[in-house]
Amino acid sequence: MGSLRDVPKAIWQLAFGIFFHSAVAFTFIYLFVYLTDERGLAVAQAGVISGIGGVGLVAGNFTGGWFGDRFGHRRTLLTASVLAGAGLVALPALPDVLLYAALPLAQYAQGVVRASNSALIAVSVPDGSRRQGFAVMRVAGNAGFTVGAPLGALVSAEFSYTVIFVADGIGTLLFALYAALVLPGARPAVRRPRSRPAPGVWRELRARPPVLVLLVSIFFADIVYRQMFSTVPVFLGDHGMDTRAYGWLIAINGAVILCLELPAAVVLRRRAPLTIVGVGLVLVGLGYGALTLGASLSVAVSMMLLLTAGEILYKTPATAYVADQAPDHAQGRFQSLYAGVSVSGVILAPPLGGALYETAPALLWPLSAALALAAGGAVIAAGRLGGAAGGPSLSRLRRVTQVARQKPARPALEDTAEPHEAERGK
Repeated sequence: MGSLRDVPKAIWQLAFGIFFHSAVAFTFIYLFVYLTDERGLAVAQAGVISGIGGVGLVAGNFTGGWFGDRFGHRRTLLTASVLAGAGLVALPALPDVLLYAALPLAQYAQGVVRASNSALIAVSVPDGSRRQGFAVMRVAGNAGFTVGAPLGALVSAEFSYTVIFVADGIGTLLFALYAALVLPGARPAVRRPRSRPAPGVWRELRARPPVLVLLVSIFFADIVYRQMFSTVPVFLGDHGMDTRAYGWLIAINGAVILCLELPAAVVLRRRAPLTIVGVGLVLVGLGYGALTLGASLSVAVSMMLLLTAGEILYKTPATAYVADQAPDHAQGRFQSLYAGVSVSGVILAPPLGGALYETAPALLWPLSAALALAAGGAVIAAGRLGGAAGGPSLSRLRRVTQVARQKPARPALEDTAEPHEAERGK
């Protein structure tokens, strides 16, 4: 675990804040129940509000990096955290009609926070150590969620669902305060000589075909992966397994991630990233393929172990790969693109999976497996073709790691936003 020393101290401090924020950010789990029980809304109305809230979350992930590239990632993180926290605190006091606007705005700000966390790590961790940095962030977030889910249930049972919204909002505001204290302040913007504007994001992506393949593959894979939170519990329930069995499966997922994700990131840090990502997606496909064998407890546990192993292998290396390939002027926007596609299933998985399970249940798991296997194969092929075309090879990655250890790392988590490209040379 010696390579974890390459992760700057400020990243560990940020990870503690992410753990705390994840531990209190449990409102999305109980949102639907809150709307139907305490608010008394119809199921259809609650579904619409929850759906547009999910749209806000995904939109925040897709666009948060743009704000960071323009105004600075630290500043964007703090602003979005304050807006999200204030919105959640105010939400229970708002009339029903305002929920259609307030909830997606609060969720949008939460999405920006997520993208900003990733961008801060991408611009602050030395080259060759980003996988470890992102693994630290993911472990912190998963640990917080593991604590937060039962804590939210306890609070809602003892008090009310309204209390958990207020607690989530106050916790988000405290996270903003903590981040303001531990993240170094912005340096004065450096004025560069007059030059041509930097290429746009689309042009940068076209120059990096493996990144495009990865983004498209993750988009479809996330729709498959998130069936775990929508159609999987329905499938298990239809075959005699109650909520407790599903809860234990989720607990297995969280426990394995907490135990193995950081060691896996360290052990595999010098392996070709797209191969690792592709193998992870293949394991996700095999996990859903296992459900074609039936719905016994042993099959369900095997499915969850395969899904969890796949998640460990693909999520951290994919995030780090996008950061490694991003140009300096578009690091935030590259992270936003990945953050957006990596939560696409939040919106698309329930309706698509639910519709297929309703009309042709026998097709859901074979189709899910095939889609994940195809995504994994595409990523592996992109990695091999990228290397053959002169992309970053394994030997080059090893050299980058060695050089990064020899040269001093950039100041951790400093807000180094420069004047926007359109303003340069004025």
